[in-house]
Amino acid sequence: MSASGGSKAIVAALGANLAIAASKFVAFAFSGSSSMLAEGVHSLADSGNQFLLLIGGKRAQREATPQHPFGYGRERYIYAFLVSIVLFSVGGMFAIYEGYEKISHPHELDHWYWPVGVLVFAIIAEGFSFRTAIKESNELRGTLSWTAFIRRAKAPELPVVLLEDFGALIGLVLALFGVGMSLLTGDGVWDGVGTVCIGVLLVLIALVLAAETKSLLLGEAAGTEEVKKIEAAVVDGDTVTGIIHMRTLHLGPEELLIAAKIAVRHDDTAAEVAAAIDAAEARIRAAVPIARVIYLEPDIYSEAEAAKGPDPEATPGGPTPQSAGH
Repeated sequence: MSASGGSKAIVAALGANLAIAASKFVAFAFSGSSSMLAEGVHSLADSGNQFLLLIGGKRAQREATPQHPFGYGRERYIYAFLVSIVLFSVGGMFAIYEGYEKISHPHELDHWYWPVGVLVFAIIAEGFSFRTAIKESNELRGTLSWTAFIRRAKAPELPVVLLEDFGALIGLVLALFGVGMSLLTGDGVWDGVGTVCIGVLLVLIALVLAAETKSLLLGEAAGTEEVKKIEAAVVDGDTVTGIIHMRTLHLGPEELLIAAKIAVRHDDTAAEVAAAIDAAEARIRAAVPIARVIYLEPDIYSEAEAAKGPDPEATPGGPTPQSAGH
């Protein structure tokens, strides 16, 4: 699930949004529809978001440095988080404000055929972009539901594009509803209502994106299937008899750090243990190719120590010695 940045989906969404943004601003200029203005700003914000995703993907490819020894893979998460901020502020909050203004000071639409025509064109273009994102996502999600895919995907680009395109299609339907009701009733308030609904939708999508990318920024472990592969690869039943404990962490969508304390026999020589560790690392990389950084610490397994359970003070994020017991 972390093998692709969805570049085709990003480029398709970028092209569609630039064309749609231009057409919406033209429609707003002729009709005065606040829904068209909100949708135009939304498409412009989406275009900026696609640029951010492309920049993040490019910067993440830089080589590791002494100051950043684990590389720059998480840049993709940072730029995806920026996308959620842009979508919340420039897209959602602006639309809510513009809708409120239109409800407070309604006026009839001029040249109604402009917004209707642009909305139909935008639905077709967004549908093409959404179809491309779905096609790329289907190659990665396997049997997962769409909700599970968005929650578990380690590459942030495809979930971002999927949610943006889905939100754009729903927003276009809401805009078409607002414009249509304004034309049928002659009351411009409906245009403002549609605009507010678009803003609320964008805010909700932005919050979902922010929550998911925040989790990635904090650092997520490998997926369940990858963990099982790693565990099976570590133990050879000869020198390495078991895993005492293990931690995994995504340094980026396609870079995984693995740290484990492994059980070895008490009578093994240092040379045998070193050879076993080298062999275990090779098996791990063969089973999980994105395992880039591996630290294996040998130890003698003790049932008495294992029965005590994990030491919370030895766990990152656990209580400090000063706060333990309080």
